[in-house]
Amino acid sequence: MGRIAVVGAGSWGTAFAQIVADAGNDVVIWGRDEEVVDAITAEHVNPVFHPGARLPDSVWASTNIGTVLRGAEIVALAIPSQVLRSRLVEWREHFGGAVVVSLIKGLELGSTLRMTEVVRNVTGLDADRVGVVSGPNLAREIILRQPAAAVVAFADPQVAAQVQTACATSYFRPYTNTDVLGVELGGSVKNVIALAVGMAAGMGFGDNARASLITRGLAETVRLGVSLGADPLTFSGLAGVGDLVATCMSPLSRNRSFGELLGRGLTIDEAVAATKQTAEGVASSKSILDLARRNGVDMPITEAVEAVVHEGASPRDMVATMMARDTKAEIAS
Repeated sequence: MGRIAVVGAGSWGTAFAQIVADAGNDVVIWGRDEEVVDAITAEHVNPVFHPGARLPDSVWASTNIGTVLRGAEIVALAIPSQVLRSRLVEWREHFGGAVVVSLIKGLELGSTLRMTEVVRNVTGLDADRVGVVSGPNLAREIILRQPAAAVVAFADPQVAAQVQTACATSYFRPYTNTDVLGVELGGSVKNVIALAVGMAAGMGFGDNARASLITRGLAETVRLGVSLGADPLTFSGLAGVGDLVATCMSPLSRNRSFGELLGRGLTIDEAVAATKQTAEGVASSKSILDLARRNGVDMPITEAVEAVVHEGASPRDMVATMMARDTKAEIAS
C-alpha cells in the first residue's frame, strides 16, 4: 500500500505500527532512544515496551525525524500530549502533504486544546487532513493480535476511509466517524474516570462503586461533549463507552493501575516511581476541568480527581465529597 510514519516508539505507537504493517504498509517508527530504535530495525522487537513480541519485517525505526517523515502518506502521532507542541515546532517543516492521525488521548495544559487542534495550530495543516484514531485499544492485547475495534475520525469522510483502509487487519476493525471533537473528548476524559475507578479499587471498593463511577463518568463526558458541539451518539460508541469500559476495568490500563496505587495510599511521585511512567489522565484532569469550567459544565468526578492529583486531597476525601453532593434526577430535563 503506502508508507506510514509512526512518531513515538512507546507501547501504543509500537502496537499501531504493527497494525499498519500487518495491513500491508511500509512502516517506520520515530523514537528518541537509540537502543530501542536499533532493536526495532535490527531485531524487529521493542525490548522496553513489548519484549518478546516480534514486529513485522516491514517495520523499521530511526531517531531522525526527517528520515521518518520523508515520503510518508500518513503520519501517526503517539507521543505524550504535553510535549506535542514543542516537538511539532521542531518538526513542522517535515510533514509535507501527509495526512496526520493523532493516537494521543489528552488535552493541552493551559490552552485546553485537543491534540488535533494543537497539530493544526502549530503546523497550519488543513482541518480535513488532521484526525484521530481512538477506541478500546489496550496495546498489550493488540501486540498479541487479539481482536479489537476502533474509530477513525476525520472531518472529510474520504480521508477517514483512506486511514481506515490503512489500518484494517484480521484482528483490528476500524470504523469511520466525522465527529473528531467527540471522538477526541471521549478518549481524553476516560483516562480521568479510569483514575477515579482505580482509586476506588485501591481503597477496596467493589463493583457497585466502579460501575457507578463509569456510568456517571460517561454522563459528564457527554455533558461536556454536547456543550462543545459533539454528537451525543459518539459517546455510546467505541470511542466513548467502549474505550471507557476497557480503560476503567482492565489491569492493563495505565490510568486505572495508576489510580489504584493512589487509592492504596501512594503519592503521585511514589506511583510514578512504581510504574516508571505518568498516566495521561493526571495532566488531563486539570485541562479537562478548566475546559468544563470555561463552558459552565458540571464534572464532579473530574473535579474530584483533579483535587487528588493536583491539590493534595486524599482519595477518601474524593469519595466523601462526591457522596455528599445534593441528590437530583438522573436524567436532566
